[in-house]
Amino acid sequence: MNNLMQHRPVKRSLLRLQAGKWWFTNKRRVKWLFSNSKLARINKELSLPYVVYTHATPLMRQLRNVEMWLQTNKVINLKLAAAKLNGIVLMPGETFSYWRSIGKPTRRKGYVDGMVLFYGRYKSGVGGGLCQMSNLIYWMTLHTPLQIIERHRHSYDVFPDAGRTQPFGSGATCAYNYLDLQIYNPTQEPYQLVVGLTDDKLVGEWRSSLPLNHRYEVFEKDHRIELKPWGGYVRSNAICRRKYLLEDGELLGEEYVTGNEVVMMYAPMLEPV
Repeated sequence: MNNLMQHRPVKRSLLRLQAGKWWFTNKRRVKWLFSNSKLARINKELSLPYVVYTHATPLMRQLRNVEMWLQTNKVINLKLAAAKLNGIVLMPGETFSYWRSIGKPTRRKGYVDGMVLFYGRYKSGVGGGLCQMSNLIYWMTLHTPLQIIERHRHSYDVFPDAGRTQPFGSGATCAYNYLDLQIYNPTQEPYQLVVGLTDDKLVGEWRSSLPLNHRYEVFEKDHRIELKPWGGYVRSNAICRRKYLLEDGELLGEEYVTGNEVVMMYAPMLEPV
């Protein structure tokens, strides 16, 4: 993995940030306008029979210095997003786009202020908390033959690992509309996304018309925390996965998925060397 953060991260002015957001938002709109991709659509009449992978994450987490009303509002936003995403069928050769499926989260649509990560800190913003949904979908997709063709990682590690059950850096951040999560179906079978909320969890499934004869194991390699010359810590790793035959557990292969390198916003607890 290339060492990209030898120098202190550059702080942008508010004007620069607003100009950048305008540029990337409109660049995405033009790309959507001229895109030839076939997009996945909801098909409520089709319910695919085989669960390929399922996962659930807790709705409420006690995060350091974060008020719980932001978590409560996040649940409202996730319910609205789930209503747009639940039942989407990704046919062979089609592409799933997170934001083209959900649309822009606005107050008029019922979205409320939730927690938004912003340059290593957090603030409130309309539709805040929808990263939990994109994280869930990304993690589930890593356990399927579907191809992730666009995914964005966080640039900062804001909260310590308390309660973490997945490898560091195994999520997908999102920001309407320029930080999207896009998934392509290269197989010969349709896949269906099923998402919803229980009393305390966000739950999801990828389903298919045929059962798989293999499974995936997602893991990290080369996890490091390094003190950089500018005085801050940078955390990095590589996300990889192994493919096993279901029948006898034979290892079919191992592949690199992606790398992460982020600035830590808290003091790491390092073991003595």
